[in-house]
Amino acid sequence: MPAYSEQEIIAGCRQKSRAIQEYLYRTYYSQFLKVCSRYAKDMQDAEQLLNDGFLKVFTQIDNFKNTGSFEGWMRRIVVNTCLDYLRSTSLKEEMAMHVRAIPAEESDLSVTNVGLDNIEFKELVLMIQTLPAMTRTVFNLFVFDGFNHKEIGAQLDISEGTSHWHLHQARNLLQKKILKSDKNNNITYEARRI
Repeated sequence: MPAYSEQEIIAGCRQKSRAIQEYLYRTYYSQFLKVCSRYAKDMQDAEQLLNDGFLKVFTQIDNFKNTGSFEGWMRRIVVNTCLDYLRSTSLKEEMAMHVRAIPAEESDLSVTNVGLDNIEFKELVLMIQTLPAMTRTVFNLFVFDGFNHKEIGAQLDISEGTSHWHLHQARNLLQKKILKSDKNNNITYEARRI
C-alpha cells in the first residue's frame, strides 16, 4: 500500500475513498485495538469496539478541524466509543459496585520490578480484562488515557472519591495477579531447571 500524508488521508476520508479508509484502518488497527482491549471483557468485544470507533471516525471526519493531532482526535473517539459501550444498559448491573472498606493487608502490597519484567503486554492486558468493569474503566482512563479523577467522575457519573477507590482497587488486584504470575513463572522455571 502506498504511504499517504495525514492531509491526504483526511481529504480521502472526507471524500469517502474506500482505499484511504482501508489504509487508515490498517495503519491504526493494532494501536487502537490495544486501547479497546483494555476496556473490553474479551478480544471479540475489543474488535467490535474498534470497528465501531472507526465507523465513527469515518462518519465524523468533517468534525475534525485540523487543529491538534489527528491521531489524538481519533483516539478520543475510540475511547469514547468504549465508554459508550460501558455505559450501555446491558453492562450497568456489572458496573455497579458498592464501595467497601479496604482491608489493611491489601494496601501493603508492592510489586517488584522482577515481577513486572517477567510479564508480557498481552498477559498484562488479560489481567486488566479480568478486573470488574467499573474498576477496569477507571484504571484505563487514569493510567493509559490521562484522565484525572474529576474528569473520570464526570465521564462515568461517579464521585471523585469513588474514582480514587476504583483506581486503588485496580492496583491492588493487579498487584496480586502480578505477584501470583511471577510466583508461578518462578516455579515453572525452577521445575524446568531440575
